[in-house]
Amino acid sequence: MQFESFTELWHMAGHGPFVWASYAITLSVIVFLIWLPVQQRKAFITEQKRLQRIAAHEDKSSNNKES
Repeated sequence: MQFESFTELWHMAGHGPFVWASYAITLSVIVFLIWLPVQQRKAFITEQKRLQRIAAHEDKSSNNKES
C-alpha cells in the first residue's frame, strides 16, 4: 500500500487539499452534467403538456363557437 494510514492518504505529504479539491470539483461537474439534461427534459415535457392542454382547450372553444 502506498500510504501507511488513512491520515497519510488524506494529507498526501501536503498535497492532499489540492488533490481532494480537484476530485470534489470534478465530481461536482460530472454530477451537474448528468443532472442538467434530466432537469431540462422534465421542464420540456412539462411545457409541452401545458401547450397541448392550451391547444386542446382552444380547439374545443373554437368548435363550440362554430356550432
